[in-house]
Amino acid sequence: MNALDIATQDRIRELAEEATRREDVRAVVLWGGEKVFAAGADIKEMQKMDHAAMVARSRGLQDSFTAVARIPKPVVAAVTGYALGGGCELALCADFRIAADNAKLGQPEILLGLIPGAGGTQRLSRLIGPSKAKDLIFTGRMVKADEALALGLVDRVVPAAEVYEQAHAWAARLAAGPALALRAAKESVDSGLETDIDTGLAIERNWFAGLFATEDREIGMRSFVEDGPGKAKFV
Repeated sequence: MNALDIATQDRIRELAEEATRREDVRAVVLWGGEKVFAAGADIKEMQKMDHAAMVARSRGLQDSFTAVARIPKPVVAAVTGYALGGGCELALCADFRIAADNAKLGQPEILLGLIPGAGGTQRLSRLIGPSKAKDLIFTGRMVKADEALALGLVDRVVPAAEVYEQAHAWAARLAAGPALALRAAKESVDSGLETDIDTGLAIERNWFAGLFATEDREIGMRSFVEDGPGKAKFV
């Protein structure tokens, strides 16, 4: 069930950092397999931890997921089966979520006497709004794929057999795009959501102007003028 124990959390962080560094990685797919995305944390491991142990560990938990959210490249989650607790929080770190028609998502931590601890209270409320986020977090209920789509928790629902194929196709399409412009777009949106509109506009303005120094901008504009839109081959 892809339990997100400490070792797995640390491995996710390592892989996210590797994906960030590697120039040959142009997009990322988060995929738990055909049956399940991730059913949440390793409860037996957590049960053994007291307050002091979790104070020491909680930063590492959040940092692992934040490393995924901050990959400066397009990231798509291919969600099959359960994406609960930490599994749902991991999916929230993606830019786009494609869910199987049999997927079930939720933040059931309240049923353990806890709250989400890997970004769920923050990323979920930013994605679907505070009232809808509170509904899921306060009740701990699971939502099926159709309701998740209606809430805006996922972006597309497809047959289970097509989830990975469609996620890979989405990532591959963007992988062929201008890498620096995609990075600029992602950072402008994500950073802008965390600040006021004037600061967000300044972030956008600086990235926009900076892209005029890139070869991809020259290629894109020349291709548009000579061949029409959508035909540029970026490097």
